[in-house]
Amino acid sequence: MIQLCRMNFIRLVCRHKTTFWIASLSLFAVVVLYLAKCTSETLKLPGPEFPHHAEKKENGLQQVEQLKELSAFLVVLITTGPKYTERRSIIRSTWLSSRDPEILCRFVVGTNGLAAEDVQNLNLENARHHDLLFLPDLKDSYENLTIKLIQMYSWLDQHVDFSFVLKADDDTFARVDVIKEELRSKEPKKLYWGFFSGRGRVKSAGKWKESTWLLCDYYLPYALGGGYILSADLVHYIRIAKDYLKTWQSEDVSLGAWLAPVDVHRVHDTRFDTEYKSRGCNNKYVVTHKQSIEDMLEKHQTLIKEGRLCKEEIKLRLSYVYDWNVPPSQCCQRKDGIP
Repeated sequence: MIQLCRMNFIRLVCRHKTTFWIASLSLFAVVVLYLAKCTSETLKLPGPEFPHHAEKKENGLQQVEQLKELSAFLVVLITTGPKYTERRSIIRSTWLSSRDPEILCRFVVGTNGLAAEDVQNLNLENARHHDLLFLPDLKDSYENLTIKLIQMYSWLDQHVDFSFVLKADDDTFARVDVIKEELRSKEPKKLYWGFFSGRGRVKSAGKWKESTWLLCDYYLPYALGGGYILSADLVHYIRIAKDYLKTWQSEDVSLGAWLAPVDVHRVHDTRFDTEYKSRGCNNKYVVTHKQSIEDMLEKHQTLIKEGRLCKEEIKLRLSYVYDWNVPPSQCCQRKDGIP
């Protein structure tokens, strides 16, 4: 009986062998497709080892695509106050009067708590010039200047594809044409370029009082805040580390402390006249701080008419070349003969 059933099954298979082959292949294909689908879905899931890293990477890529709507080789960020309309106007008509598509300028203003009239005036100014950067969560004051620095660098890193940034004040005069051309030959990484101080005593009173400075009895080496240049990677570092950065009263001191443990290329340049008062006028200067409206007009007109910065070179204070081979407290010996 068993033998008979086996023979009948064999005859059935032989008679319908084509049908059996097709059915077998179909079943095999279904199994393969099912396994491929399962494998694909498994790969899409974040791995159990670094789920947060995967999420941040994905979100970061989306931000780059959505938010980098501006681009420039050099960005100029000028810290200014809501009511300093005249200062902004004179800068637009002097050292930022030339339109260069590779240079992007923004005057940075905190708008939190402003009177309605001030907000309206700022909006009208921005509608005309399109060069104001509003920080709506920031109350604009000297006490908030370091937070302002963090917020404007965060905006810059998120919204602009750039190589370098010049940070300046609204009483600064800069040769952006010279700066841009010199930056062409510089490595666009790890650059911290300005006029450095390493022997600044910690202020215990007055406008620059630092009541929470505990690092040492001197400020760590920093580029003076009247004007300095950072490469884009350092701006990015500040943004991603912002929640862990200690803020002090002085924004330039704070920046020096933030970058102290970082592998950066510090370039001390005597052509940056960026101390708390100007050292005078020298035709080699590329950044000059503490300039009045009249000073800016005179420098601009002299440049146009005579191709030089100063009607007459004047030295009001001695300068120094930073000595990186000695402790910071011995870094900065002022001598004659240095611009």
